Amino acid sequence: MTKTTIKKIGVLTSGGDAPGMNAALRAVVRACKYYEIASIGIMHGYEGLIHDDMIELGPRDVKNIINQGGTFLKTARSEEFRTKEGRQKAYENLKKNDIDALVVIGGDGSFTGANIFHQEFDVPFIGVPGTIDNDIFGTDYTIGYDTALNTVIEAVDKLRDTATSHNRVFFVEVMGRDAGFIALNSGIASGAQDILIPEQKDSVEDLCNSLERSEETGKKSSIVVIAEGEQLGGVYEIAKQVQARHPEYDIRVTVLGHIQRGGSPTCQDRVLASRLGIAAVEGLLDHKTNLMAGIRSNKVVFTPIDEAIKKHNEIDEELIKVANILSI
Repeated sequence: MTKTTIKKIGVLTSGGDAPGMNAALRAVVRACKYYEIASIGIMHGYEGLIHDDMIELGPRDVKNIINQGGTFLKTARSEEFRTKEGRQKAYENLKKNDIDALVVIGGDGSFTGANIFHQEFDVPFIGVPGTIDNDIFGTDYTIGYDTALNTVIEAVDKLRDTATSHNRVFFVEVMGRDAGFIALNSGIASGAQDILIPEQKDSVEDLCNSLERSEETGKKSSIVVIAEGEQLGGVYEIAKQVQARHPEYDIRVTVLGHIQRGGSPTCQDRVLASRLGIAAVEGLLDHKTNLMAGIRSNKVVFTPIDEAIKKHNEIDEELIKVANILSI
């Protein structure tokens, strides 16, 4: 494929929303204009491909969205796209609208769908990592991660005011079903006494010992940050077990939930999204396909989509050591 064969690029957001997706969409549309090709926004992720729900986009159509969370194209998880029949419909609508290539903004599930679509119909695509979990291989940071961290830190800082005023122990559950990046980094930044993540083998006994040690050294209140995928049975079960061992503790549980997905993206997420959106368009024009655009050591890199899907970023052991030292 030569650069001149691509005349129109379709862009969609799929899976869970993440702050900065709008900034990435804006970058894709304006990069298309810069390189004098057309751009089509596909509504509701792969559902829009199946149901021919698309809109033509120009630079003015994406004004004033760089500061907005969520995605103005909407997003969805498409069960129909998992079927061969659904993907056939999607391909027919792709050709009907003269779309030559796709930019897919989402996580590993979205990339898996795009990869299968490419294998079946030879549709060129490049993925852009948009997920707050930061667990996708091939990039140091994913779009939305930094904003989610700052949301958690702001919430925990406010909870600390109450914890200190009432000598309470707060258990705070954050997102991270399979990865502890949000919990570990926000826990360090917010001064948590303990951080429980899926990657570590934790125990209620070790948690109680830590809380007891801090109490012996004069600490009257504590914050414990727990990733939702932690293996001890969930934040409420952990709180119940600690309370049973220490009925004297005034324990409260806060589940931050989906507030971590929303909000105006940080500067870092806006810049990251802008760089990766442009990189995706330039990659397609340079006859690259079946890749994910990412950032490594502050440079744009492309990773084979199979690697981005199958591999995962690993927790930095140094950060675990930092968390342990600071919890004294």
